[in-house]
Amino acid sequence: MIPIPSKEGVTIPIAVLSEALQSLLGASIPAIMVIIILLAFVGTVLAKTMKPAMITKSPFLTALFDIPLIWVIARILAVIFSIMIYFKVGPEAIWSENTGAILLFDLLPVLFSVFLFAGLLLPLLLNFGLLELFGALLTKFMRPVFKLPGRSSIDALASWLGDGTIGVLLTSRQYEDGYYTKREAAIVGTTFSVVSITFSIVVIKQVGLMNYFVPYYFAVTFSGLIAAFILPRIWPLSTKPDTFINEKEDDQTSELIPEGYSRFGYGLEQAQLQARKSKSISKFLLDGSKNILDMWLGVAPIVMALGTVALVIAEYTPLFQWLGVPFIPLLELLRVPEAQAASQTLVVGFADMFLPSILAEGIESDMTRFIVASVSVTQLIYMSEVGGVLLGSKIPVGMKDLIILFILRTLITLPIITLIAHLIF
Repeated sequence: MIPIPSKEGVTIPIAVLSEALQSLLGASIPAIMVIIILLAFVGTVLAKTMKPAMITKSPFLTALFDIPLIWVIARILAVIFSIMIYFKVGPEAIWSENTGAILLFDLLPVLFSVFLFAGLLLPLLLNFGLLELFGALLTKFMRPVFKLPGRSSIDALASWLGDGTIGVLLTSRQYEDGYYTKREAAIVGTTFSVVSITFSIVVIKQVGLMNYFVPYYFAVTFSGLIAAFILPRIWPLSTKPDTFINEKEDDQTSELIPEGYSRFGYGLEQAQLQARKSKSISKFLLDGSKNILDMWLGVAPIVMALGTVALVIAEYTPLFQWLGVPFIPLLELLRVPEAQAASQTLVVGFADMFLPSILAEGIESDMTRFIVASVSVTQLIYMSEVGGVLLGSKIPVGMKDLIILFILRTLITLPIITLIAHLIF
C-alpha cells in the first residue's frame, strides 16, 4: 500500500500488479467473470436445496452460499444480466454501452484483478501484529474521541484497513459475546466499516484519477474521522442504550495497560504474540484464497445485479435526478463544477458505493469526479454489501437508522472533501 512513482503520477504496488494482470488476460476477463457469477449462483442453489455436506460442514462456504433471500435474488439477476450483456441478447437497455457493458467489460475486469492480489496479500496487513500494536497505542484515545472502549481500536482498524463486511461481522461477534454495548456496536458498525483500501483504489481508478490516490485517500480518511467524531454524539447513535446484549449496563471500565509496561512496549509484545501465530505459509495462502473467493463470489454478483438495475434506472428514468435535486443548492454553494450531474451521484451510493463512480464517467471536471469518488467511499452505508450485512446481523440498527446515517454522513463529509478538492485542483 506504499505510494510509488509511476508514469501517471503516484500509484501503489497492488494497482501495478492489477494492471499487469489485466494486460496479460485482456479480453478474456469478462468471460471469466461470467463464469464466476455463474459459480456463485450454482453454489447458492446447492446450499439452498441439496445442502451438500461440503457446504454445510464449512462455516466459510455456508456464509458464502447460504445467504438471505434478497441476495439469492441478486445472484439470480446477476447471472441473467451477465449472460445477456456478454452475448448482447434481450433488451438493449440491459447490455448497452451506458449500462451493463460498463459493468461487465470495464468495472468487473478491474475488480477481478484487484480482488485477486488484494485478497491474497491482505493477511500481510492484518495477521502479523500491526493491528495489535496500534490497538495498544490507541486505547487512551478511543473513549474520549469516539465514545468507544479502548479494545474497539483493533476492531475499528480491522474494519478500516480490511473490509467493511469483515468489520461488521467482527463487531457483531464482539457484541454477541458481550464486549460491546448496543450503542458501541452501532457506532463501530456504522462508523468504521468502510470499504477496503484496495476497493478504494478501484473507485479512484474508475474515475480516471489514480495519480491523485494519496490526496484522495487522505480526504477519505480525514473526513471519515470527522464523521466518526460527530455521529456518536448526535441522534440516532447517541440515543442507543448503553447496555449489553444481556441488558446489563456498561460500567465503562477501560482496558488498562499492565503495570510496568509502556503503551508501545505492551503493543509491541502483543504484536509479536500475534506474529508468532502466523508462521504457516499454507494458512497464509488459505486465508488469502478465502479472501479472494469471498470477494469474487460474494461481491461481484451483487455489483452486477444492483449496478445494472441502478444504471438502467439512471439512464432511462429521471429518478436519481429527482432524488438529487435537494443537493444541488448545497453543491452550488460549495462551488462544485457540474453540480447537477454530481447531485444524482450523492443519492445512488445508498444502493451500491461503486455506482456514483460509474455515473461520474460522464462528468468532465476532474475536481467533481474527485469529490464524487471520495464521498462515495465515506458514505459507508450501501445496501449491496455493508448495509445488507448490518441488517442481517444482531447489531441494533434498522433500515431507518441506515437511511438517516447515510444522509448525515453525506452532509458531514461533502463540505470537508470539497474544501480539500479546492486546495488540490
